[in-house]
Amino acid sequence: MATLHLPDVDLAYELVGAGPRLLLFNGSGSSMADIELLIEILGQRFEVLVHDQRGLGRTGMARGGISTMADYAADGVALLDHLGWESTMVLGLSFGGMVAQELAVTRPERISRLALLCTSSGGAGGSSYPLHELAAMEPSLRRATEVAIADSRFDDTWLAEHQSDRALVEHMTARADRERSDDERRGEVLQLESRRHHDVFDRLPRISCPTLVAAGRFDVTAPLENSMAIAAQIPQSELRVYEGGHPFLLQDRRALVEIMEFLAAG
Repeated sequence: MATLHLPDVDLAYELVGAGPRLLLFNGSGSSMADIELLIEILGQRFEVLVHDQRGLGRTGMARGGISTMADYAADGVALLDHLGWESTMVLGLSFGGMVAQELAVTRPERISRLALLCTSSGGAGGSSYPLHELAAMEPSLRRATEVAIADSRFDDTWLAEHQSDRALVEHMTARADRERSDDERRGEVLQLESRRHHDVFDRLPRISCPTLVAAGRFDVTAPLENSMAIAAQIPQSELRVYEGGHPFLLQDRRALVEIMEFLAAG
């Protein structure tokens, strides 16, 4: 674990593995610790640069207490500059896909290959589910909503008949219920606020690198049609649809293998 000290925030980051360079942007409310297994798998083929985003994990709150999507993308550029990486492949997962889009439209020359997973562009391309609204819900309704928007098939009957998806829901619930520090809670709120205003759709044609847009067929959080809209806007893009919902990486065994092959092809 290392730290990059920026004027407004101290970013905790790690370099894992060896191979072609890959910058990884994580999803909403997630730290490096939450995706340790994914980082380890990617590190078997790539040199993975990953960091805890503002207010999460071991990264402190931004001084001034305000963070925009442009700030999250600028943090990625600052890490690249710090390490002397002139260009890199980028993988963005959910909220991280939004950050990756912002980075790709503002600094396209820094990205050689791009993978956007279960994400949305905002604007005319459609927005992801308004997660900021969950906070006002009664706890049992909030938990039920979180399950319902993960995968449209997730009802009692489906989960009773599919052990792996039931285990996934149990993991989601345990993660949502874990204790958080005050800084982590504020960091999550800031992410949700920047996510709420995310709109990069009209700028997507600026992305000049080969791009893979990957979606879960049953995703309610970032619906398939949002990924279709993204792919239609990016010149060198392809869309792949997997048999799962928002966590399709854990549901369709083809997904991560094919995404890694796409990145490695560059």
